[in-house]
Amino acid sequence: MEAILVLEKNKKKVKSVEIARMLSVSQPGVNKAMNILKKGGLIEKDDYSGITLTEKGRAEAEKVYQRHLLINKFLRMLGVSAEVAERDCCKIEHVLSEETIRQIEAFCQKKTAKPSD
Repeated sequence: MEAILVLEKNKKKVKSVEIARMLSVSQPGVNKAMNILKKGGLIEKDDYSGITLTEKGRAEAEKVYQRHLLINKFLRMLGVSAEVAERDCCKIEHVLSEETIRQIEAFCQKKTAKPSD
């Protein structure tokens, strides 16, 4: 869903081949995942109009994307290079608890807040 969200920002029609390319996975794997997302009411998909997020899917995708951005920011604040931070946050964003995410967010906010005079 996150990949669909990112691709949608660049263009209206999202095709499974673009998702496969972006995620470096097989097209049959993407098709299987898209069928699961469609059954869950998270996307709309047909052969001609491409893949679009439903309202429910967009909300979930935005939540995942925000986690991605937060973890990436946190890793960068630790001094991790942009390339490694991007790769690592993709791996860990889906397994962290909500508690950990809240603490990372609080840490980042505290570190980026300007000291009061």
